[in-house]
Amino acid sequence: MTTTVKLTENLENALRMRCAQEGRSLSEVMRDALTAYLAQPAATPSAWDLGEGVFGRFAGPVDLAENRKNEWAQALQAKHESRS
Repeated sequence: MTTTVKLTENLENALRMRCAQEGRSLSEVMRDALTAYLAQPAATPSAWDLGEGVFGRFAGPVDLAENRKNEWAQALQAKHESRS
């Protein structure tokens, strides 16, 4: 199978020079590089990894989702009382 790969000019030049030094074809080097890349496990982050920086960072009522309107009303009332 033939595939086209777009490389920057610098990367292509470096690749061609390395292939010439090693006496290998571009295709051979690219096949080896892709084989090595695909042999590594996929780096799929877990939900914990994605949210680790915010878990436990904020504290509040446990039932906030259920009582959000009441909590909002109390927060507004406290704000208005502090202005008086």
